Amino acid sequence: MALLLERLEWGLIPAVPVPFRDGQLDHDAQRAYASWMAAQPVAGIAVWAHTGRGPHLSADQRHTVLEAWREAMPGKTIVAGVTDVTTAIEARRGRADALLIFPQRADPVAHHARLSRELPGIAFYLYEAAGGVAYDDATLHSILDLPGIIGIKVATLDSVMTFQRIAGVMRSHPGKLLITGEDRFLGYSLMLGARAALIGMGAALPDFQAELIRAYAEEDWRLFTRLTTLCDAFSQVTFIEPMEGYIRRMLWAAAADGAIPSEACDDPWGPPLPQGERHAVERMIGHVRAVGA
Repeated sequence: MALLLERLEWGLIPAVPVPFRDGQLDHDAQRAYASWMAAQPVAGIAVWAHTGRGPHLSADQRHTVLEAWREAMPGKTIVAGVTDVTTAIEARRGRADALLIFPQRADPVAHHARLSRELPGIAFYLYEAAGGVAYDDATLHSILDLPGIIGIKVATLDSVMTFQRIAGVMRSHPGKLLITGEDRFLGYSLMLGARAALIGMGAALPDFQAELIRAYAEEDWRLFTRLTTLCDAFSQVTFIEPMEGYIRRMLWAAAADGAIPSEACDDPWGPPLPQGERHAVERMIGHVRAVGA
């Protein structure tokens, strides 16, 4: 597990969406996306996460997605979002490296203990509107004490106070990794103690976000401030209400960034969005690329 932690620390792990076209998984777009991401400066990727619609995918779709990413990124870390023992076993058999363990309200400590026996586990503090559970401090300590848990990804969406609380809990677990899932305050979450980022925003413009993390780790404050400004602007056109629309927006962003075809941006489980939002996302991608070049 020490090697896994070393590979993840100060790295970007995009939580990748799944390209759909006309309600069907687009296999060609999926392979193209994986090949594109493999050329980016990322520590790995996360499949089957909330951004990747993991709880909604069929077993065949999960297999297709994981196989495409494993084939394209043989030397990178793949984290698989899992909800139960069945999906954890699927992840292990599909050669994932770690599990992102979706929250569970009933006996969460035992839940994390069971799943982390299959592969090293990352706990997942997810905001309640997206199906998360507000674990209290005692529960967090018990989960982080488990030998199979290497850290926790925190995605509160907009609660700086909650992130600060969990960062305080993490100070009692120096051997575990605090991983930010905070697209709307990525830079500040690093300042609070996160040492890696597993975020849906990384599905597009991953080079800028990876460089932002590196800049913080190396105390390059001028670059860190400039990139934080750009990434904050990007998040403000993608992570907006209706919040479940962010997955479609990130597919639009990936298409605008050249990762997938423009037609492979369906999200069968998300809300419909006005075309004007797509134009705003595309303009932002162009702006960041132009300004950041």
